[in-house]
Amino acid sequence: MANGHFLNDLLTTLTRRYANRARSTQGEPGHRAAHLLDQCDQLLASDSEVSNLAQARDALAVYDQFEDAEKKTFFQGLAERYAPDPQAVTAACERYTATPDSATAQALHQASRSPRQELLRRLNTPPGHTFSLVRMRADLQRFARDEPELDAVDADFMDLFRSWFNRGFLVMQRIDWNAPANVLEKIIAYEAVHTIQSWADLRRRVAPADRRCFGFFHPATGDEPLIFVQVALTKGLPEQVQTILRGEETDAHALENPDTADTATFFSISNCQSGLRGISFGNFLIKQVVEELRQELPNLKHFVTLSPIPGFARWLDEQRQAEPRLLDEQQQRAAELLQPQDGPDALIAHEKDVRQPLLRLAARYLVKEKNAAGLPVNPVSRFHLGNGAEVHRINWMADTSDNGLHQSHGLMVNYLYRLEDIERNHEGYATGGKVAHSREIQKLLRQSKTATPV
Repeated sequence: MANGHFLNDLLTTLTRRYANRARSTQGEPGHRAAHLLDQCDQLLASDSEVSNLAQARDALAVYDQFEDAEKKTFFQGLAERYAPDPQAVTAACERYTATPDSATAQALHQASRSPRQELLRRLNTPPGHTFSLVRMRADLQRFARDEPELDAVDADFMDLFRSWFNRGFLVMQRIDWNAPANVLEKIIAYEAVHTIQSWADLRRRVAPADRRCFGFFHPATGDEPLIFVQVALTKGLPEQVQTILRGEETDAHALENPDTADTATFFSISNCQSGLRGISFGNFLIKQVVEELRQELPNLKHFVTLSPIPGFARWLDEQRQAEPRLLDEQQQRAAELLQPQDGPDALIAHEKDVRQPLLRLAARYLVKEKNAAGLPVNPVSRFHLGNGAEVHRINWMADTSDNGLHQSHGLMVNYLYRLEDIERNHEGYATGGKVAHSREIQKLLRQSKTATPV
């Protein structure tokens, strides 16, 4: 064990020394990126485990010193230098066409594989480097938006990450006020739905008896959460998120004894690592949290979300300006009365004219409006419907924060996870894009149909 620590410390010292030399080296981005690519060649060519460990450490230490221009050049080099050999792929394809058996199929598969995947595996050998590669992919995604040739590099990262971050390797942990401070700091930093303003604000989210927070962690990334969900235990379905966020002293739903709760409300789900975008953790997390809560609190009957409706205000403005008009007279008036920058006072002042038209429009947006793939345009809807939930209820003045007003005129939606319907809802959505919804939502949709267009 002592020898192992000595070797690890020695490699770390050498890596830091190498990184310092690399940082002080002057040169054009292309020169330094080319030098790193040469290091990658050496890493792929080496058969020595000890040498591979040191070379992988060196390579990532150099990359960490790069500015954006050097990173972009490096990724372009990965795309060009480590693409599959076209001649080898063609030859393997011809052999498979002539003799389509398992041996030639395997040979074709091997020829089609990019050497980048083996390079990434070797870069991952030193302890702690998995998270370094996650951060590297986050950089790659920024450049890939404008560089389509980098898509193949991103695909190699994704293939490996799907294996490395398989559900079987994920560990769910409850995060409460007694969690380590560095984990709590990350919850504050990564919260993506309702900003956590302070430590006192965080305490209101995780300390009360009727609050829960759960996260997925991975052994290779240590105390870095991959995703976390915040839950309020209530009697009945909450209609307004500010009462939940302000805490028990102002929350009419707050419970001193969580055993009396009949509803678990998921009010915030945050993905933490942009480098893992495209790998689904949320569906697994929600299902595992539901099972955890059912065991802890058998009186729970309802599992719902209180979710934002991003994009609704922008979509409504597009409908208002469309010719010919796509809104009925009441809807058109409601759209003209409200602007995304309006505060809650405007909603109160115009409630008589805008409430029902907005609810009907939101129902149409969530259930009827589809993208080119035939799926809901709203990304939050796609997530929960894909997990087997239904669009259950749309709530008026549910999020009166600046962001809530700007993105959805203060509306929020409850997605209901009815356990006996999850599998059927998921199947209908996956096979035909069917949007499961409640009778209340159906009533709003019928009202929209009977309205007289302008």
